[in-house]
Amino acid sequence: MALPYAPCPMNALQLFLPCAGGVESYLADEVHALTGRTGQDLLVGRGGVLLRAAWRDALRLNLHSRLAQRVLVLLNERPYRSENDLYELASDVAWEAWFTPRQTFKVEVSTQHSPLQSLHFAGLRVKDAVADRFRAKTGVRPDVDTRRPQVRLHLHLDPEQAALYIDTSGEPLFKRGWRLDKGDAPLKETLAAAMIAASGWDPHSDAPVPLYDPCCGSGTIVIEAAQIACCIPPGLHRGFAFERLLPFQAHVWQAIKEEAAKAIQSSAVPIFGSDISHRMVDFAQRNAERAGVAQAVQLRGGDALQRLPPCAPPGVLLLNPPYGERIAAAGHAGQNAAARAALRAQGAAVGREVAQAHPAGDAEEGGDFFRQLAAHWKKHYAGWTAWLLSPDPKLPSKMRLKESRRIPMWNGPIECRLLRFDLVQGSARPARPAIDGA
Repeated sequence: MALPYAPCPMNALQLFLPCAGGVESYLADEVHALTGRTGQDLLVGRGGVLLRAAWRDALRLNLHSRLAQRVLVLLNERPYRSENDLYELASDVAWEAWFTPRQTFKVEVSTQHSPLQSLHFAGLRVKDAVADRFRAKTGVRPDVDTRRPQVRLHLHLDPEQAALYIDTSGEPLFKRGWRLDKGDAPLKETLAAAMIAASGWDPHSDAPVPLYDPCCGSGTIVIEAAQIACCIPPGLHRGFAFERLLPFQAHVWQAIKEEAAKAIQSSAVPIFGSDISHRMVDFAQRNAERAGVAQAVQLRGGDALQRLPPCAPPGVLLLNPPYGERIAAAGHAGQNAAARAALRAQGAAVGREVAQAHPAGDAEEGGDFFRQLAAHWKKHYAGWTAWLLSPDPKLPSKMRLKESRRIPMWNGPIECRLLRFDLVQGSARPARPAIDGA
């Protein structure tokens, strides 16, 4: 689904906000809340959201969106059959209204079943068209920089349509600017925010409940939650590509940031995190300080299989659980010293990437961890709601818990499910009926 393209002034731009698979509807809700767009001005597409909006909205979305990967402005779109059609597509754009020939640029190409043989050549034709137009208009060609361009252009090709965008974000929006300390394969901030949105946790509701991540690692989930509770924009600590584009006006951007700063408040709900690795807890604490939420989160060291609830129910457990080498670092209840040492040694050699081929719980120690975690929850966390992200479709049966919701969500190329468990005392499985005379 696409909005019909027409050249737009700065108060009627056509934007595309890409996001992770499974997050589109949550992103649409976020964009509606930030811009007020509805109906045909806000459409949910595959892998993102399309909307008609003003330049000011593009700035606000970059600052405030927790779920979008980028904010792209559609500059031209039309059917194509060859690379020459792409040259014409780019030649018709008034690039001189967006940046100067003194700035470097790069063309990035994505495709979905394009009939063209070479995406590299397709990108070169767009690059040539941009450079040729600048030379015709100004007598100077801008340079290409494939590593650190000042301006990024995105060409997307489907089987029949070509769309050309300019990127207002620069670095992907999951790079908030505060996570300098991190472990191996950390959860992206945008996915952590999507997990929070899908869980329905709302620190601004009439009766907010605490949130706790017992496997917090470097603190991504708890810091995202704390920024939401404190109304701190995710883009407050970083720069954006739109600051280098010609439509940018410093006073407009400053007013948007000042408006956001006035809305920052203290969290009205407790947010907790813990991890068995004290090194990771230190990372999380430093990240929380940079994110401006050190006073809003309570971080502790401790084994996920042993820590008791940080407060009375109700509450929300929200976690990206350990798998692969992180199983050894998640909890050691029931393991002897030799077993723990062996798992730590194995974890040092086997990265999380290897675990992608062996979903959570496949390994014996993984299954033991999740079964023990479920038993611990049933014994100590009655009245809590647990949300757990996993690529393993059989994980609920391995945990001997019945999920009440299963939400598809992609963690990069890995198809996962965000599982909800409503925790009660003892087993969540129904008891067998009594047999007469037994």
